[in-house]
Amino acid sequence: MFVHEKLSHQFPDTVYTAVAHPEQHAGFHYTGFHPGKTHRLPRGHVKLPGFQAFPVDVIWEQDQAIPMRDGIKLFADIFRPEGEQGPVPAIIPWSPYGKVGTSTLNYDIMGPWRIGIPYQHLSGYETFEGPNPAEWCSRGYAIVDIDARGSGDSEGNLMFWGEQEATDIYDSITWISQQSWCNGSVVMMGNSWLAISQLNFASRFSHPNLKAIAPWEGLIDPYRQQACRGGIPKAGFGDMIIRGFAGRGKAENLGAMTKLRPLFDNYWEEKQIKPANIRDIPMYLTASYSTGLHCEGSFQAFETAQTPRKWLRVHATQEWHDLYRPEATDDLQRFFDFYAKGLQNGWERDTPRVRLSLLGYDGSCAKTIVERPEQNWPPARQHLSRYYLSGASQSLVRAQPGTAARVSHEGHSLVDSSDFVLYFDRYTELCGRPFVKLFMSCDAADDFDVVVQLRKISSSGKLLESLNWTPMPKPQPEVPNTNVAKHLGQQGMLRASHHISLQPRQSDNEIPFHNHESRQAIIPGTVVPLLIPIWPVGMVFEAGEGLMLRISGHDMALPETESLRPSSPVDENQGTHTVYTGGDYESYLVIPGITN
Repeated sequence: MFVHEKLSHQFPDTVYTAVAHPEQHAGFHYTGFHPGKTHRLPRGHVKLPGFQAFPVDVIWEQDQAIPMRDGIKLFADIFRPEGEQGPVPAIIPWSPYGKVGTSTLNYDIMGPWRIGIPYQHLSGYETFEGPNPAEWCSRGYAIVDIDARGSGDSEGNLMFWGEQEATDIYDSITWISQQSWCNGSVVMMGNSWLAISQLNFASRFSHPNLKAIAPWEGLIDPYRQQACRGGIPKAGFGDMIIRGFAGRGKAENLGAMTKLRPLFDNYWEEKQIKPANIRDIPMYLTASYSTGLHCEGSFQAFETAQTPRKWLRVHATQEWHDLYRPEATDDLQRFFDFYAKGLQNGWERDTPRVRLSLLGYDGSCAKTIVERPEQNWPPARQHLSRYYLSGASQSLVRAQPGTAARVSHEGHSLVDSSDFVLYFDRYTELCGRPFVKLFMSCDAADDFDVVVQLRKISSSGKLLESLNWTPMPKPQPEVPNTNVAKHLGQQGMLRASHHISLQPRQSDNEIPFHNHESRQAIIPGTVVPLLIPIWPVGMVFEAGEGLMLRISGHDMALPETESLRPSSPVDENQGTHTVYTGGDYESYLVIPGITN
């Protein structure tokens, strides 16, 4: 039984939505289907004024057919250096976003000032979130830019990761490694979907010709990290992505599946990526705190992958900005050269296992720490500190208050929150996964959503923001309020009825984990204990600066892009949400510090 048939039999309720034809999609820059057409892009070639000129002569083969084992054909654009250097390794950027500038997603529309990426750093021939052919061909690599199943002119229906995608990648690697221009070595790289597809493949299969992967920021648990984080459905981002697809068939509709299967079940289990199964392939991962999509997955992939050949670079910028920094490209080339070309350049000997960045925030006296060498993530010298919520003073204190108190906020509000503050009396570094335990109730409904956020504050109590790259063309107050441009602070989420799915813990300091396989309605007014994990933090504080814990019923992060900004609350909350502290209510925050 072919993979797609097996999956259709296993999940017959899977919802597929017809995607716009490439010729009819308003935002897809379709240039036609040109199977076998070959171009020569000479040294100095410039696609459009202002873009990078090609440093070497390059052969561009359009819409090369790659056969899959079930008879489906995928189509790829191949860029390879022309000359006498002989066969070269191939880089695969795997995604459904479209190749050679066709994507509806691009840096001009996804954020302000092209996310700080100069036009001269790109040639205009790269796929969204993928390698620049002009740059990598000049470094002795070919780019095989494949339209995933169901996207562009590739046949079949588009699926979100899982076994089918991994099988397609396996067949593609086999075909590429057998081409006369390839030296038999294949590597993979890219952000977001391009990173997720690498981890998805490597956790399911190994291939003798895949020499290394570079998943630069991606999720590994579509349910818990995207579609239903904390058990709270978040369809907006998935709907935006599916509207951006162009193809000749249908696409799996993850937003619709979230409504059909709101609890974690075997459908979501098949989508889950398990880095613990990655046992040998060399991995160079990146992570950052600013992404609202990939932070937890990136760190967790590094922590749980079993391959001894793994490296993590935690950077202090937005992921697209980092992807095209010349220093980052040079570093990635060293990694690929070592494994795909066999160059003894000292990669394994000289590269720190972890390079750690910690954010200082704009307007703070604390300086951002950029890629400090470490042996582990989180660092072995990490220690956990517990601070109790005091409703009476709306602060975070070392000892459990003896007197009970409560603080309330309107659950269905985009602005209301219950806030608690802590000031540090000395220089402090936080790194790792925080979590909270909250005793809460809702007076008007049998379920309610809880979102917590950690905000850095100045010594005067001003809320601070972290700019995602520097220099910015404008000062912080004039930087648009989108998450690709600036980061407010890490969040944790939980739908209260899912608190019964909390898994057993070996100690009170263990990060809470909910399997989200069950829920239980809560009688209005009933006080329930909620344990909520918060995504990884990396922050620096000077003496006198502080931390604010915010509790609300809505997502408090800035929208990833302007198109995702809600005009009204999108939650189903009702009534007043109350946080109980002190006395019998041991509400607290656990934060991870680093001893220096």
